[in-house]
Amino acid sequence: MERRLTQPVSLVRGRNQAPAGHVPGNVGVISSASPPELREERKVGVSSEPAPPLLDRSIKRSFDVLVTIIGLALTLPVFLAVSIAILVDSGWPVFYRGWRVGRAGRIFRIYKFRTMVVAADGLGGAITTAGDARITRVGRFLRRTKLDEVPQLLNVLVGDMSLVGPRPEHPNYVRLYDDEQRRVLAVRPGITGVASVRYRNEEALLGGDDPEALYRTVIMPDKLRLELDYLRSRDFWTDLGLVLATIRVLPAEPVAIVRR
Repeated sequence: MERRLTQPVSLVRGRNQAPAGHVPGNVGVISSASPPELREERKVGVSSEPAPPLLDRSIKRSFDVLVTIIGLALTLPVFLAVSIAILVDSGWPVFYRGWRVGRAGRIFRIYKFRTMVVAADGLGGAITTAGDARITRVGRFLRRTKLDEVPQLLNVLVGDMSLVGPRPEHPNYVRLYDDEQRRVLAVRPGITGVASVRYRNEEALLGGDDPEALYRTVIMPDKLRLELDYLRSRDFWTDLGLVLATIRVLPAEPVAIVRR
């Protein structure tokens, strides 16, 4: 039987962590590793937002499966080439499997090509900046071209994700959502979405002395605002437009941060 997570946000102490009881805006560095409570609890931040109509979900799911099967067939050479490059550059494993929160608060493993050194989760926080020393040589190329995201087609195939939707976050960030922001958990998370297009070069924006605080207080709330706007007007044509927009912005320059 699935249960919701009720434990407080798991934190890894960093130099800038505030004393206990301080406001959430300065809570320290959030770890990307699996919190201990995830071994038994399987849900977090469940949304009260009603799910989309069954017909809409069926059409979207059918489209996801069809495109994913075609995509996996076409990208098989990419899987092979990237796997060999990672093995030569930094060894095993080829894939990174991180915890994320999906529809209805269900926790799942997201698949990516590994772009960082082995055990990188224990060497820093969940936030990755453009100059992060944990990123490997091959990893920098994969992250720049977004090829590291290709294995998420497997997540789409098994039903954890959709091609288009809100990007999934780590459970420790989802615990920071307010009631309105949790509405994004009413749908399957996506490989791409409106926030993915807007923040194409997010790592380049995460500069300064405290990228963790910048993400929590500025970037994450703005991404969630964009995703909520998407939920209000989502349909097949909106999703198709976002897929095309994603292809179009791949070589784009970093966007400016909008403080709200």
